[in-house]
Amino acid sequence: MLAFSRPLDEELTLEEQLEASKHPDFESTERVVINVSGLKFETQLQTLNNFPRTLLGNPSRRVCFFDPLRNEYFFDRNRPSFDAILYYYQSNGRLRRPNHVPIDVFTEEIKFFELGEDAFNKFREDEGFIKEEERILPKPEVQRKIWLLFEYPETSQWARVIALISVIVILMSIVIFCLETLPKFKRYRVRPADNTSYDSSRLTIEEDDIPELTEPFFIIETCCIIWFSFELIVRLISCPLKLVFLKSMMNIIDIVAIVPYFITLFTILAEEKTKSNQAMSLAILRVIRLVRVFRIFKLSRHSKGLQILGQTLRASMQELALLIFFLFIGVILFSSAVYFAEQGEPESFFKSIPDAFWWAMITMTTVGYGDMRPVGIFGKIVGSMCAIAGVLTIALPVPVIVSNFNYFYHRDIDSEEQKDIKYS
Repeated sequence: MLAFSRPLDEELTLEEQLEASKHPDFESTERVVINVSGLKFETQLQTLNNFPRTLLGNPSRRVCFFDPLRNEYFFDRNRPSFDAILYYYQSNGRLRRPNHVPIDVFTEEIKFFELGEDAFNKFREDEGFIKEEERILPKPEVQRKIWLLFEYPETSQWARVIALISVIVILMSIVIFCLETLPKFKRYRVRPADNTSYDSSRLTIEEDDIPELTEPFFIIETCCIIWFSFELIVRLISCPLKLVFLKSMMNIIDIVAIVPYFITLFTILAEEKTKSNQAMSLAILRVIRLVRVFRIFKLSRHSKGLQILGQTLRASMQELALLIFFLFIGVILFSSAVYFAEQGEPESFFKSIPDAFWWAMITMTTVGYGDMRPVGIFGKIVGSMCAIAGVLTIALPVPVIVSNFNYFYHRDIDSEEQKDIKYS
């Protein structure tokens, strides 16, 4: 008689294997009774044989759980989970976790019945777990250490220190960008109104956007740019795939973050050399300085929240496009309606339909600055309808966007909690 409580990893003797092979259960046309904690399941042996590398599909493994007195296999396991385990055999590889079974419990059942690592990974993917990114590392040891140091903060304590320094420098650069616009820190210059002569009667005072090399803000900005440039160059030299590195959006942001400084520096040197102040160079410089604000996106490399927000926006592009389309239709309709409703009013703010576009947009978005408003009774009726339509228009796609955010947020949280769960 076969031992009922034999451990799973214990090898069968030759006589026990021969005796098991003579059992009628091993005929493919026979039906098999599986008792899971008192709940009996019945299936054909041929169904189990579809996966011979699993516990139930391998005769030499499952025979350890055979009860000859009741002519059935007995497993003291979770009963609700076995519905999905048996369906895996019946559907030729489709694994679906029952809704009322916790993930960790079902994971243990997958391991116990030895469904395999492929089935386990497919199960994690279906559950929404983030697939671990395969890291492509440089082959030279020194290059690999430098790459891990600057690219993966979680790999070592020194990598975390470097990531912390990067965050501090980014925040310092953003703070400097904001503080230098305060009135008491601004600089002004006197120039001739016609850019030709310095006639005292024809001089104008304007803001000087070209900083001095000795200004404290410019010195701090220079220190920040030195760190940004050093970090970018080191990561570029140590990265294993140069072309992929240059195509990455995060690295493009890093490049854009340092370009304004060098353009500003070139402008300063050119001004000192030529001693001329050109309005065109000032206009270009103002636009270039605005690009510095994009340095805030460098924080997304170190912020899970910003990464989740980016994933949400990418997944919600269709809903965002639908929202913009609805707003566009509403703006056209209500700006036209309020223009004709206010046409007979002497104090009307709406001189044309394009003038009413701004009013319709801020009304539909429930902002309502008050700089433009209807004054007649019919115009106020149109304004009321516009406000109600705006609330309904925005409310339609917003729940889908919120749902996408919740999905990515909880998926990231669950992945952090379950990242240590492996098949082996």
